[in-house]
Amino acid sequence: MPAGLWITFEGGDGVGKTTQARLLHEWIEAAGRAVVRTREPGGTEVGALIRDIVLHHRGRDGSGHIAPRAEALLYAADRAHHVASVVRPALERGDVVIQDRYLDSSVAYQGAGRVLDAREVRDLSMWATDGALPHLTVLLDLDPAAARARLDAEDKPFDRLESEKDDFHRRVRNAFLALASAEPERFLVLDASLPVDELAADIRTRVRALL
Repeated sequence: MPAGLWITFEGGDGVGKTTQARLLHEWIEAAGRAVVRTREPGGTEVGALIRDIVLHHRGRDGSGHIAPRAEALLYAADRAHHVASVVRPALERGDVVIQDRYLDSSVAYQGAGRVLDAREVRDLSMWATDGALPHLTVLLDLDPAAARARLDAEDKPFDRLESEKDDFHRRVRNAFLALASAEPERFLVLDASLPVDELAADIRTRVRALL
């Protein structure tokens, strides 16, 4: 039985994570490997409920405000259940897990974006998942203004995080890049402004060495 492989996709909203995850899924599956494609938050029934709270919930006043520490805890709760019930079992079966967002998103969005202590946010997720880290994290990097233009073109309502101001998204981008710089062996950083096919080829080259 082949060893399981866990690949996560990270980056700001609008960088193309969903497209690249789908293309990688199709390529690996065509090679005969079983693939589990999932996301955080929302990769389980429990996670779907948490996703609705953290991204779409609007209170009676319409603000949708969630205290930053409560938000971080909700993401960590989703992550704990998701890793225990989806990711670990898939890896034990020898499957390839392709996941949209993991703990790096919490460090970037709740740590830098919400101006919480990044180390505490990371430690919370590490405790929640018993130290689980992916084999490869693909960071799709894009200037927030370009990413916002992509989201505007989709012509759909923004969620709570997509609706944040430009400075929030700049902090998030800088945090992602700092995380990649601190763990270069885990991260593959790509310029998300490049053509979709070129990005997919770069990702396949890195993943091929891990399969």
